[in-house]
Amino acid sequence: MIAICPNPYRDAELKYTRRALKFLSEEGFSCAVCPVFANEGDGVLPKDVSYLPIASLGDDCTLLVVIGGDGTILSVVRSLGGRSIPILGVNLGTKGFMTSLEADEFDRIPAAARGEFHLSERMMLDIAIERDGKVIYTDRALNDAVIHGYGECINITAYCNNDRMIGYSGDGVIVSTATGSTGYSMSAGGPIVEPEADAFILTPICAHSIGAKPFVIGAQKCISVMTEKLHTRRAYLSVDGNSVLDLSSGDRMIVRRSEKRTLMARFDDKSFFELAYEKL
Repeated sequence: MIAICPNPYRDAELKYTRRALKFLSEEGFSCAVCPVFANEGDGVLPKDVSYLPIASLGDDCTLLVVIGGDGTILSVVRSLGGRSIPILGVNLGTKGFMTSLEADEFDRIPAAARGEFHLSERMMLDIAIERDGKVIYTDRALNDAVIHGYGECINITAYCNNDRMIGYSGDGVIVSTATGSTGYSMSAGGPIVEPEADAFILTPICAHSIGAKPFVIGAQKCISVMTEKLHTRRAYLSVDGNSVLDLSSGDRMIVRRSEKRTLMARFDDKSFFELAYEKL
């Protein structure tokens, strides 16, 4: 069974979803439509289509066709809750670094449904927030974990294992995977890293220090970041673009390589470097 996961705010009236359903049904595949960012009562989903939540997909689901952009893929990954189902992204967004197909390549979806793709395994992050020595929050990310101030500079100290790497005052810090290196990290001055690499990228955001530069760190290490001396200032944690937790002075974010991995379905006709050159 193939699950089609459209962003209805990109795929208006599910025009592209209907095309995917047509191509797949002609090839004899059963399909489910699992919309992202919307529910049936929101008024943006056509009433002539049946829907399922992503979380209800069974073990017979062999491929997720995600129609939208990178943000749609990130939302689908969070909804999967660590389940490893290959994701084929169809780009209706802007850059679409994580997508494999563009809007004019829908006729290639049946080939992916037949398993004619390269499986790209992507490292994920396990994130924990410690407060007063106790873990108060855990999460998992495909792209990044970000600590950011609410419009004010905050003090950041980052460690690799127990060794201090960097300390500065600035807008915040990004800890990303190689997949996330082309997202917020790149915009903040971080390096582009080949997405199948297992590595952490630590990128300061608008640091008030000439020496605050990005680091690329081996994935076997443990990264920790402390928010210091916030006092009346406020900061928050964002995971894959979702603001999830307000932070306090002395909170510590601990980031490790996750045992879970995201599986991306890719075609072999273009390398990551060719795609990055075109999109940038």
